[in-house]
Amino acid sequence: MASSNPLILVDGSSYLYRAFFASQQADLRTSTGLPSGAVRVMANMMRSLRKQYPDSHVAVVFDAKGKTFRDDIYPEYKATRASMPDDLRSQVAPIHQMIKAMGFPFLMVEGVEADDVIGTLARQATEKKLPVLISTGDKDMAQLVSDHVTLIDTMKDVTTDRDGVIEKFGVPPELIIDYLALMGDKVDNIPGMTGVGEKTALALLQGIGSIDEIAANLDKVAALGFRGSKAFADKFREQEEQVRLSYLLATIKTDVELEQELEQLQLGPIDKESLLAVYREYELRNLIKELESGDEGVSASADQDSSDEETTPAATVETDYRCILDEAEFDDWLARLKAAPLFAFDTETTSLDYMEARVVGVSFAIEPGKAAYVPFGHDYLGAPAQLSEELVLGKLKPLLEDPAHLKVGQNLKYDRNVLQNHGIDLQGIAFDTMLESYVLNSTASRHDMDSLASKYLGVETISFEEIAGKGAKQLTFNQIELEQAAPYAAEDADITLRLHQTLWASLSKLPALAKVFTEIELPLLPVLARMELMGTTIEPKLLHQQSQEIEVRLGELERQAHELAGQEFNLSSPKQLGEILFVKLGLPILKKTPKGAASTAEEVLAELAETYELPRLLMEHRGLAKLKSTYTDKLPLMIKPQTGRVHTSYHQAVAATGRLSSTDPNLQNIPVRNEQGRRIRQAFIPSAGYKLVAADYSQIELRIMAHLSGDKGLLTAFAEGKDIHKATAAEVFGVALDAVTTDMRRSAKAINFGLIYGMSAFGLAKQLGIGRAEAQKYMDLYFERYPGVLDYMERTRQQAEAQGYVETLFGRRLYLPDIKSRNAGLRKGAERAAINAPMQGTAADIIKRAMIGVDGWIQGITDGSIHMLMQVHDELVFEIREEKLEEYVAIIKEKMSAAADLHVPLVVEAGVGDNWDQAH
Repeated sequence: MASSNPLILVDGSSYLYRAFFASQQADLRTSTGLPSGAVRVMANMMRSLRKQYPDSHVAVVFDAKGKTFRDDIYPEYKATRASMPDDLRSQVAPIHQMIKAMGFPFLMVEGVEADDVIGTLARQATEKKLPVLISTGDKDMAQLVSDHVTLIDTMKDVTTDRDGVIEKFGVPPELIIDYLALMGDKVDNIPGMTGVGEKTALALLQGIGSIDEIAANLDKVAALGFRGSKAFADKFREQEEQVRLSYLLATIKTDVELEQELEQLQLGPIDKESLLAVYREYELRNLIKELESGDEGVSASADQDSSDEETTPAATVETDYRCILDEAEFDDWLARLKAAPLFAFDTETTSLDYMEARVVGVSFAIEPGKAAYVPFGHDYLGAPAQLSEELVLGKLKPLLEDPAHLKVGQNLKYDRNVLQNHGIDLQGIAFDTMLESYVLNSTASRHDMDSLASKYLGVETISFEEIAGKGAKQLTFNQIELEQAAPYAAEDADITLRLHQTLWASLSKLPALAKVFTEIELPLLPVLARMELMGTTIEPKLLHQQSQEIEVRLGELERQAHELAGQEFNLSSPKQLGEILFVKLGLPILKKTPKGAASTAEEVLAELAETYELPRLLMEHRGLAKLKSTYTDKLPLMIKPQTGRVHTSYHQAVAATGRLSSTDPNLQNIPVRNEQGRRIRQAFIPSAGYKLVAADYSQIELRIMAHLSGDKGLLTAFAEGKDIHKATAAEVFGVALDAVTTDMRRSAKAINFGLIYGMSAFGLAKQLGIGRAEAQKYMDLYFERYPGVLDYMERTRQQAEAQGYVETLFGRRLYLPDIKSRNAGLRKGAERAAINAPMQGTAADIIKRAMIGVDGWIQGITDGSIHMLMQVHDELVFEIREEKLEEYVAIIKEKMSAAADLHVPLVVEAGVGDNWDQAH
């Protein structure tokens, strides 16, 4: 065995299940109804492996049927695991046959699990100082990682070495068994220790060491300070036997008697006839064609780039862009796409509105510099003959809907939605360059393709305005001549592929960020797409009536303003307004514009409104005028005739902290604290027979503050279910809880939320209408009562200054370029952001994780009795059939509460109503 080539050990049982569930959304079947998704995904994975490691020794290991030694030790082992789905069971035998026919050594050993066989082979190779690569998605395998053994998850293209294990689990490989034994494993029904979760296990393992060391040092556990640490010693003594049993169950054997020697684990020749038999039975047509033509079609890895290989500098890439007007050439490209492990894909359309847009052409790229555009909808005078839409999309549909064929794109949520207009359900979205850039560094640049190409590739792309013009005369893409359209469209696909290779190479080296991408942002993409297409119903009559009432009130305010000014003037003109306020009436100038004029910005008017009547009227006028133009007038015009509903657009790559934003309409900015805003929410109604449900996290950022700071006072208040603002008031003002007045609670609330946003004593004084000295006294008392918060704030500032960024609980980063600025204002702003971002960003991650979890459950409900409609800040809005309300609300609250494991309860409150205002 050559020491330069790793021994590849494939956890076939792990990938069997993952291949099946990865293909479930599309429910892939043959023409005779045979389920085929797992066969298809496994075929691609094994072909990729053979091509990528042609000279390596390799083994594919599966679990054998029947009981193992673990069942003898603990009869309840895996007793809670659901039986294998029938659709998967029917695919197991052909997958085994296919793997053997591909020439892979195939191992199944009775009485043990695949993990034990892999562990034994890994040990044997390690003893010979040979590198080992274990291909698996099983977390238990982390215990095998060493200087010689690395894990690779080919479905996510993530490798895990020793440092990666520590990054992912918080403990080194040699403590993984202890970690599993303490926590237990619900999937395998390993009992673990009652009441010990991830946080407690990590506190013990990091603070003391292994289970043996914990048992020998129980007197030291209380000093670790985690929740329940003082009672831990007694509980451990009671459950030590159970923990030791769990340790035994979680330990992978490395001494299984095997018939095969390492040297025998070699790739053999392909058994063409046996392989064809499987391909034909499961109608894998592109693989049949490749095999019959003599090309085994063994592709490269699931992702073309390698993080430890240098990408060719963009400036040196020669381009070959094709415009395809011929069916034979299209078929040739189609075959290449089917054989590719990953391809870049883009649509060109008639509109940016995904509900209205029609596709007029598609572009692809498989390797850097080479791309093609297939037009079918350009209808300008003199346009050349093109392939028909029916032919192009008809042939592409199976490929685009196949989750086993991996795609990368730029903002693929848009393409996914537009393709739905053509009856195509885009699957296999493996990467999105917009999201890769956003996760890598949300503040480094804008995340549109042109900006990213300039920043990361040094390429100035063709802008849309260059080929379409500007303003009212701008052409839609179907009106653009192919001589200009084709290079633009092909470049989009090519640049997307090259950006992915560059961005993923960077992300892959940062496991925590790669996890944010693969486990939060990418899975959220189809969730948001479904919400956008579902839309929500509104009642236009209510909005029309509100518009009319606002119009009357605006007229009244304008007349009153003119009377106070002593003359008529345009309330929307900053120049006229400045003259009235600061020249005629002599109000104080609080701020000036860059050109030296007195500012009439909103924050200036708000401050003046505290003292003067005219600015107060102007503020009310501005607020109502904005509500009218943005919502009450506009929302009825946004109802789509094809659905009778309003459809927003959610944006993942805008807010620096990870929060979602929305446009057309902007659901995030509808006021909730004033009557007019609540009336707008009353116009959002459910479908007939449904109720609206608004599920909201209670005080989530304060709970995150308690978790991150570890302050005992805050942790206790939340654990005991106290009104946190009332509890804070009692602490700060030194009174009993039942003696807290409304004003005290209001002040405490201002302090609680003000600290989250880095508010100064000056800001607090202004908000509460008190002196600065008194506000400082309140803050000093707060920090005296909650010292952990002050420690957290100082620790976070230091961390931000030292490394230039802060992180959320899940590893998302916010970079702070101004944290070392010589400009005190910029530096203070960065410090405030540093304190706030981990809380706001963690809250954003939690709601996203909740949406993914809830959507996964909803996808299993096929009767349409529930739809997730909207996400607004920390709130999810659903429409639910009335007869399912009690059952579904309970499940929603449970799943949202399970989106994060904090040191305090994650409380979800849900309201029900006939409109959004009632539900909220």
